[in-house]
Amino acid sequence: MATLNFTYLPGDGIGPEVGAAALEVVAAVAEKFGHDLSVEEHLIGGAAIDAGLKPLPDATFESCQRTGAILLGAVGGPKWDHLKGAERPELGSLLPLRKRLDLYANIRPCRPFAALIDRAPLRPERLEGVDFVVMRELTGGIYFGDKGRDNLGAYDECRYSEAEVRRIAIKAFDLAKTRRGKVTSVDKSNVLETSRLWREVVEDVAKDYPEVELQHLLVDAMAMHMLTRAQDFDVILTENMFGDILTDEASVLCGSMGVIPSASVSGGTTGMYEPIHGSAPDIAGQGKANPIAMILSAAWMLRLSLGLEAEAAAIEGGVEAAIAGGHVTGDLGGTLSTSEVGCWVADHVR
Repeated sequence: MATLNFTYLPGDGIGPEVGAAALEVVAAVAEKFGHDLSVEEHLIGGAAIDAGLKPLPDATFESCQRTGAILLGAVGGPKWDHLKGAERPELGSLLPLRKRLDLYANIRPCRPFAALIDRAPLRPERLEGVDFVVMRELTGGIYFGDKGRDNLGAYDECRYSEAEVRRIAIKAFDLAKTRRGKVTSVDKSNVLETSRLWREVVEDVAKDYPEVELQHLLVDAMAMHMLTRAQDFDVILTENMFGDILTDEASVLCGSMGVIPSASVSGGTTGMYEPIHGSAPDIAGQGKANPIAMILSAAWMLRLSLGLEAEAAAIEGGVEAAIAGGHVTGDLGGTLSTSEVGCWVADHVR
Protein backbone atom coordinates (compact mmCIF):
# COMPACT_ATOMS: atom_id res chain seq x y z
CA MET A 1 0.00 0.00 0.00
CA ALA A 2 1.22 3.51 -0.88
CA THR A 3 0.13 7.01 0.00
CA LEU A 4 -0.91 9.03 -3.04
CA ASN A 5 0.43 12.39 -1.87
CA PHE A 6 0.33 15.20 -4.42
CA THR A 7 -0.43 18.88 -4.82
CA TYR A 8 -3.68 19.72 -6.56
CA LEU A 9 -4.01 23.17 -8.17
CA PRO A 10 -7.56 23.64 -9.56
CA GLY A 11 -6.65 26.96 -11.19
CA ASP A 12 -9.10 29.04 -13.20
CA GLY A 13 -12.05 28.70 -15.57
CA ILE A 14 -12.85 25.05 -16.21
CA GLY A 15 -9.84 23.96 -14.15
CA PRO A 16 -11.82 23.17 -10.97
CA GLU A 17 -14.41 21.18 -12.95
CA VAL A 18 -12.01 18.95 -14.87
CA GLY A 19 -9.89 18.71 -11.73
CA ALA A 20 -12.79 17.43 -9.66
CA ALA A 21 -13.46 14.74 -12.28
CA ALA A 22 -9.81 13.68 -12.19
CA LEU A 23 -9.81 13.53 -8.39
CA GLU A 24 -12.87 11.27 -8.55
CA VAL A 25 -10.87 8.87 -10.73
CA VAL A 26 -7.77 9.04 -8.53
CA ALA A 27 -9.94 8.27 -5.50
CA ALA A 28 -11.24 5.20 -7.34
CA VAL A 29 -7.65 4.11 -7.99
CA ALA A 30 -6.81 4.49 -4.31
CA GLU A 31 -9.86 2.43 -3.39
CA LYS A 32 -9.18 -0.33 -5.92
CA PHE A 33 -5.47 -0.71 -5.15
CA GLY A 34 -5.71 -0.15 -1.40
CA HIS A 35 -3.79 3.15 -1.23
CA ASP A 36 -4.20 6.08 1.10
CA LEU A 37 -5.00 9.42 -0.54
CA SER A 38 -3.38 12.67 0.63
CA VAL A 39 -4.23 15.66 -1.58
CA GLU A 40 -2.83 19.12 -0.83
CA GLU A 41 -5.06 21.68 -2.56
CA HIS A 42 -3.80 25.23 -3.15
CA LEU A 43 -4.61 28.37 -5.14
CA ILE A 44 -2.70 29.46 -8.22
CA GLY A 45 -3.07 31.96 -11.04
CA GLY A 46 -6.19 34.11 -11.28
CA ALA A 47 -7.86 32.37 -8.35
CA ALA A 48 -4.92 33.33 -6.14
CA ILE A 49 -5.02 36.91 -7.43
CA ASP A 50 -8.74 37.15 -6.65
CA ALA A 51 -7.97 35.98 -3.12
CA GLY A 52 -5.54 38.89 -2.68
CA LEU A 53 -2.43 36.76 -3.13
CA LYS A 54 0.42 36.52 -5.63
CA PRO A 55 -0.20 34.40 -8.74
CA LEU A 56 2.13 31.81 -7.17
CA PRO A 57 1.60 32.04 -3.41
CA ASP A 58 4.43 30.88 -1.15
CA ALA A 59 2.25 28.15 0.38
CA THR A 60 1.45 26.82 -3.10
CA PHE A 61 5.10 26.63 -4.12
CA GLU A 62 6.12 25.03 -0.83
CA SER A 63 3.53 22.30 -1.30
CA CYS A 64 4.66 21.67 -4.89
CA GLN A 65 8.26 21.46 -3.76
CA ARG A 66 7.39 19.13 -0.87
CA THR A 67 5.22 16.61 -2.75
CA GLY A 68 7.07 16.71 -6.07
CA ALA A 69 3.86 15.70 -7.85
CA ILE A 70 1.55 18.44 -9.10
CA LEU A 71 -1.82 18.11 -10.82
CA LEU A 72 -2.84 21.40 -12.44
CA GLY A 73 -6.20 22.33 -13.96
CA ALA A 74 -5.69 25.51 -16.01
CA VAL A 75 -4.50 29.06 -15.42
CA GLY A 76 -5.53 32.49 -16.70
CA GLY A 77 -8.31 34.07 -18.70
CA PRO A 78 -9.53 37.40 -20.12
CA LYS A 79 -10.58 38.55 -16.65
CA TRP A 80 -6.94 39.27 -15.82
CA ASP A 81 -5.80 40.58 -19.20
CA HIS A 82 -5.47 44.11 -17.81
CA LEU A 83 -2.61 43.05 -15.56
CA LYS A 84 0.99 43.55 -16.65
CA GLY A 85 3.98 41.22 -16.80
CA ALA A 86 4.49 38.94 -13.81
CA GLU A 87 1.22 40.18 -12.29
CA ARG A 88 -0.65 38.13 -14.90
CA PRO A 89 -1.76 34.61 -13.91
CA GLU A 90 0.32 32.74 -16.52
CA LEU A 91 3.52 34.76 -16.36
CA GLY A 92 3.34 35.07 -12.58
CA SER A 93 2.66 31.41 -11.80
CA LEU A 94 3.38 28.84 -14.51
CA LEU A 95 6.71 30.19 -15.73
CA PRO A 96 8.26 30.68 -12.28
CA LEU A 97 6.90 27.32 -11.10
CA ARG A 98 8.54 25.57 -14.04
CA LYS A 99 11.79 27.47 -13.54
CA ARG A 100 12.04 27.08 -9.76
CA LEU A 101 11.29 23.36 -9.89
CA ASP A 102 13.56 22.94 -12.95
CA LEU A 103 10.77 21.31 -14.95
CA TYR A 104 12.76 21.58 -18.15
CA ALA A 105 11.17 18.76 -20.18
CA ASN A 106 7.59 18.98 -21.39
CA ILE A 107 6.23 15.73 -22.83
CA ARG A 108 3.07 15.68 -24.94
CA PRO A 109 1.82 12.54 -26.72
CA CYS A 110 -0.09 12.34 -29.97
CA ARG A 111 -1.85 9.02 -30.55
CA PRO A 112 -5.39 9.41 -31.88
CA PHE A 113 -8.06 7.29 -30.23
CA ALA A 114 -9.60 5.00 -32.86
CA ALA A 115 -13.11 6.15 -31.96
CA LEU A 116 -12.16 9.79 -32.55
CA ILE A 117 -10.41 9.53 -35.91
CA ASP A 118 -13.58 10.44 -37.78
CA ARG A 119 -13.92 13.60 -35.66
CA ALA A 120 -10.57 15.02 -36.77
CA PRO A 121 -10.56 17.45 -39.73
CA LEU A 122 -8.05 15.30 -41.64
CA ARG A 123 -8.81 12.22 -43.71
CA PRO A 124 -8.66 8.97 -41.69
CA GLU A 125 -5.68 7.67 -43.69
CA ARG A 126 -3.67 10.66 -42.44
CA LEU A 127 -4.30 9.59 -38.84
CA GLU A 128 -4.24 5.80 -38.75
CA GLY A 129 -1.02 4.62 -37.12
CA VAL A 130 -0.01 8.05 -35.79
CA ASP A 131 1.90 7.69 -32.51
CA PHE A 132 4.50 10.29 -31.62
CA VAL A 133 5.64 12.26 -28.59
CA VAL A 134 6.81 15.87 -28.55
CA MET A 135 9.72 16.57 -26.18
CA ARG A 136 9.70 20.33 -25.66
CA GLU A 137 12.38 22.29 -23.79
CA LEU A 138 10.42 24.24 -21.17
CA THR A 139 12.62 26.55 -19.12
CA GLY A 140 14.75 28.36 -21.71
CA GLY A 141 14.40 30.28 -24.95
CA ILE A 142 12.37 33.36 -25.75
CA TYR A 143 9.80 32.86 -22.97
CA PHE A 144 12.48 33.26 -20.31
CA GLY A 145 14.81 35.73 -22.05
CA ASP A 146 15.22 39.40 -21.25
CA LYS A 147 12.19 41.35 -22.43
CA GLY A 148 10.98 44.90 -22.31
CA ARG A 149 10.27 48.13 -24.18
CA ASP A 150 12.31 51.16 -25.10
CA ASN A 151 11.84 54.25 -27.24
CA LEU A 152 12.21 52.12 -30.38
CA GLY A 153 9.66 49.44 -29.55
CA ALA A 154 9.64 46.11 -27.73
CA TYR A 155 12.09 43.21 -27.54
CA ASP A 156 12.22 39.56 -26.41
CA GLU A 157 15.57 37.82 -26.18
CA CYS A 158 15.93 34.17 -27.17
CA ARG A 159 18.91 32.50 -25.52
CA TYR A 160 19.99 28.89 -25.03
CA SER A 161 23.05 27.43 -23.37
CA GLU A 162 24.76 24.25 -24.53
CA ALA A 163 23.85 22.58 -21.22
CA GLU A 164 20.13 23.38 -21.64
CA VAL A 165 20.06 21.85 -25.11
CA ARG A 166 22.11 18.83 -24.13
CA ARG A 167 19.91 17.72 -21.23
CA ILE A 168 16.65 17.93 -23.18
CA ALA A 169 18.27 16.12 -26.12
CA ILE A 170 19.40 13.30 -23.82
CA LYS A 171 15.81 12.95 -22.55
CA ALA A 172 14.54 12.73 -26.13
CA PHE A 173 17.07 10.09 -27.18
CA ASP A 174 16.47 8.07 -24.02
CA LEU A 175 12.74 8.09 -24.77
CA ALA A 176 13.30 7.12 -28.41
CA LYS A 177 15.26 4.05 -27.26
CA THR A 178 12.12 2.79 -25.54
CA ARG A 179 9.94 3.48 -28.58
CA ARG A 180 10.71 3.16 -32.30
CA GLY A 181 14.23 4.57 -32.25
CA LYS A 182 13.85 7.85 -34.12
CA VAL A 183 14.33 11.49 -33.06
CA THR A 184 13.25 14.38 -35.26
CA SER A 185 14.90 17.58 -34.06
CA VAL A 186 13.06 20.75 -35.04
CA ASP A 187 14.79 24.13 -35.30
CA LYS A 188 15.19 27.20 -37.52
CA SER A 189 18.91 26.89 -38.12
CA ASN A 190 18.79 28.63 -41.49
CA VAL A 191 17.99 31.88 -39.66
CA LEU A 192 18.58 31.67 -35.90
CA GLU A 193 21.92 31.34 -34.11
CA THR A 194 20.25 29.62 -31.16
CA SER A 195 18.97 27.00 -33.61
CA ARG A 196 22.44 26.48 -35.04
CA LEU A 197 23.72 25.80 -31.52
CA TRP A 198 20.71 23.54 -30.96
CA ARG A 199 21.52 21.46 -34.04
CA GLU A 200 25.22 21.17 -33.17
CA VAL A 201 24.52 19.94 -29.64
CA VAL A 202 21.81 17.51 -30.73
CA GLU A 203 24.18 15.99 -33.28
CA ASP A 204 26.83 15.61 -30.59
CA VAL A 205 24.38 13.85 -28.24
CA ALA A 206 23.31 11.56 -31.08
CA LYS A 207 26.84 10.09 -31.22
CA ASP A 208 26.09 8.31 -27.93
CA TYR A 209 22.93 6.73 -29.39
CA PRO A 210 23.99 4.88 -32.56
CA GLU A 211 20.81 2.80 -32.43
CA VAL A 212 18.60 5.91 -32.71
CA GLU A 213 18.01 7.60 -36.07
CA LEU A 214 18.32 11.39 -36.06
CA GLN A 215 16.48 13.63 -38.49
CA HIS A 216 16.53 17.46 -38.65
CA LEU A 217 13.58 19.55 -39.86
CA LEU A 218 13.04 23.30 -39.97
CA VAL A 219 10.03 24.34 -37.94
CA ASP A 220 8.03 25.64 -40.91
CA ALA A 221 8.55 22.35 -42.74
CA MET A 222 7.59 20.45 -39.59
CA ALA A 223 4.31 22.37 -39.39
CA MET A 224 3.46 21.01 -42.85
CA HIS A 225 4.76 17.46 -42.43
CA MET A 226 2.95 16.98 -39.13
CA LEU A 227 -0.34 17.18 -41.02
CA THR A 228 0.72 15.29 -44.16
CA ARG A 229 2.92 12.43 -42.91
CA ALA A 230 2.47 12.28 -39.13
CA GLN A 231 3.02 8.49 -39.15
CA ASP A 232 6.71 9.09 -39.91
CA PHE A 233 7.47 10.65 -36.52
CA ASP A 234 8.39 9.00 -33.23
CA VAL A 235 9.99 11.51 -30.82
CA ILE A 236 9.94 15.17 -31.87
CA LEU A 237 12.53 17.28 -30.05
CA THR A 238 12.27 21.05 -30.08
CA GLU A 239 12.75 24.30 -28.19
CA ASN A 240 10.23 26.15 -26.08
CA MET A 241 8.24 28.38 -28.43
CA PHE A 242 8.32 26.00 -31.39
CA GLY A 243 7.11 23.19 -29.12
CA ASP A 244 4.30 25.32 -27.75
CA ILE A 245 2.97 25.97 -31.25
CA LEU A 246 3.54 22.49 -32.70
CA THR A 247 1.85 20.66 -29.84
CA ASP A 248 -1.30 22.72 -30.28
CA GLU A 249 -1.19 21.85 -33.96
CA ALA A 250 -0.80 18.18 -33.03
CA SER A 251 -4.05 18.34 -31.06
CA VAL A 252 -5.87 18.50 -34.40
CA LEU A 253 -4.64 14.98 -35.15
CA CYS A 254 -6.28 13.65 -31.99
CA GLY A 255 -9.73 15.01 -32.77
CA SER A 256 -9.89 17.29 -29.74
CA MET A 257 -7.58 19.31 -27.53
CA GLY A 258 -9.65 17.96 -24.66
CA VAL A 259 -8.04 14.50 -24.73
CA ILE A 260 -4.33 15.38 -24.62
CA PRO A 261 -2.41 15.31 -21.33
CA SER A 262 1.06 16.68 -20.71
CA ALA A 263 3.88 16.15 -18.25
CA SER A 264 6.53 18.71 -17.31
CA VAL A 265 9.36 16.89 -15.58
CA SER A 266 12.82 17.43 -14.14
CA GLY A 267 15.80 15.12 -14.02
CA GLY A 268 14.20 13.15 -11.18
CA THR A 269 10.62 12.30 -10.24
CA THR A 270 9.37 15.84 -9.68
CA GLY A 271 6.68 16.67 -12.23
CA MET A 272 3.69 18.84 -13.04
CA TYR A 273 0.82 17.27 -14.97
CA GLU A 274 -1.85 19.21 -16.83
CA PRO A 275 -4.11 19.09 -19.90
CA ILE A 276 -2.82 21.06 -22.86
CA HIS A 277 -6.04 23.06 -23.12
CA GLY A 278 -6.60 26.43 -21.46
CA SER A 279 -9.08 27.65 -18.87
CA ALA A 280 -11.97 28.09 -21.40
CA PRO A 281 -13.87 30.63 -19.27
CA ASP A 282 -16.68 30.79 -21.85
CA ILE A 283 -17.90 27.33 -20.78
CA ALA A 284 -16.82 27.40 -17.13
CA GLY A 285 -19.46 26.28 -14.67
CA GLN A 286 -21.68 24.71 -17.32
CA GLY A 287 -20.58 21.07 -17.04
CA LYS A 288 -19.53 21.06 -20.69
CA ALA A 289 -15.75 20.82 -20.25
CA ASN A 290 -14.10 17.60 -21.40
CA PRO A 291 -12.16 16.15 -18.42
CA ILE A 292 -10.35 13.39 -20.29
CA ALA A 293 -7.06 15.27 -20.74
CA MET A 294 -7.04 16.06 -17.02
CA ILE A 295 -7.83 12.46 -16.12
CA LEU A 296 -5.01 11.22 -18.36
CA SER A 297 -2.68 13.82 -16.81
CA ALA A 298 -3.45 12.24 -13.43
CA ALA A 299 -2.49 8.86 -14.88
CA TRP A 300 0.85 10.28 -16.00
CA MET A 301 1.40 11.69 -12.51
CA LEU A 302 0.87 8.25 -10.99
CA ARG A 303 3.27 6.70 -13.48
CA LEU A 304 6.12 9.23 -13.65
CA SER A 305 6.19 10.84 -10.19
CA LEU A 306 4.69 8.12 -7.98
CA GLY A 307 5.96 5.07 -9.87
CA LEU A 308 2.55 3.38 -10.05
CA GLU A 309 2.35 1.79 -13.50
CA ALA A 310 -0.61 -0.53 -12.93
CA GLU A 311 -2.66 2.28 -11.43
CA ALA A 312 -1.89 4.57 -14.37
CA ALA A 313 -2.81 1.82 -16.82
CA ALA A 314 -6.13 1.30 -15.04
CA ILE A 315 -7.04 4.95 -15.60
CA GLU A 316 -5.99 4.82 -19.24
CA GLY A 317 -8.06 1.69 -19.74
CA GLY A 318 -11.07 3.47 -18.29
CA VAL A 319 -10.59 6.42 -20.62
CA GLU A 320 -10.24 4.12 -23.65
CA ALA A 321 -13.48 2.40 -22.69
CA ALA A 322 -15.30 5.69 -22.14
CA ILE A 323 -14.33 7.03 -25.54
CA ALA A 324 -15.03 3.75 -27.36
CA GLY A 325 -18.47 3.54 -25.73
CA GLY A 326 -19.41 7.17 -26.29
CA HIS A 327 -19.48 8.00 -22.57
CA VAL A 328 -18.11 11.47 -23.25
CA THR A 329 -18.97 15.16 -23.28
CA GLY A 330 -20.67 17.02 -26.11
CA ASP A 331 -17.46 18.08 -27.89
CA LEU A 332 -16.85 14.39 -28.64
CA GLY A 333 -20.44 13.68 -29.60
CA GLY A 334 -21.62 12.43 -26.22
CA THR A 335 -24.26 13.63 -23.78
CA LEU A 336 -22.48 13.35 -20.41
CA SER A 337 -21.47 16.28 -18.23
CA THR A 338 -17.93 16.86 -16.99
CA SER A 339 -18.63 15.22 -13.63
CA GLU A 340 -20.52 12.33 -15.21
CA VAL A 341 -17.52 11.43 -17.38
CA GLY A 342 -15.35 11.44 -14.27
CA CYS A 343 -17.79 9.18 -12.44
CA TRP A 344 -18.04 6.79 -15.43
CA VAL A 345 -14.26 6.38 -15.66
CA ALA A 346 -14.01 6.02 -11.88
CA ASP A 347 -16.64 3.27 -11.92
CA HIS A 348 -14.75 1.49 -14.71
CA VAL A 349 -11.54 1.66 -12.66
CA ARG A 350 -13.32 0.15 -9.63
